[in-house]
Amino acid sequence: MKTNNQEYENGKSTNNMSVLAGLLIGGLAGAGAMLLLAPQSGKETRAQIQQKTMELRNKTSETVEDALAQAKSKTHQITADVRGKAEELQQHGQEAIVEQLDRVSAAAEAGKAALKNS
Repeated sequence: MKTNNQEYENGKSTNNMSVLAGLLIGGLAGAGAMLLLAPQSGKETRAQIQQKTMELRNKTSETVEDALAQAKSKTHQITADVRGKAEELQQHGQEAIVEQLDRVSAAAEAGKAALKNS
């Protein structure tokens, strides 16, 4: 069952990816239209297309690297949270076992005392 915060974060992530995809597609379309409509020679246009392609590749690489870094950071955070919760649950389990053992021991002692008195 998802909490409202998880649903918000999932929607936010999807929204960010949609914006990123829109910017990328819009940038490509704008660059293509600019290059095709510019009054220059074919050689200059090809050189410009090559330059813009390299720039776009570099920007895309940076964006992907940033996204991966964020994902790794979030993964490490979640892992640390899960480990903390697991340790906490383990501690609570050990405390419950000790408590139950104390109760069983007390009940056994009470039973022994009752047998001796009868």
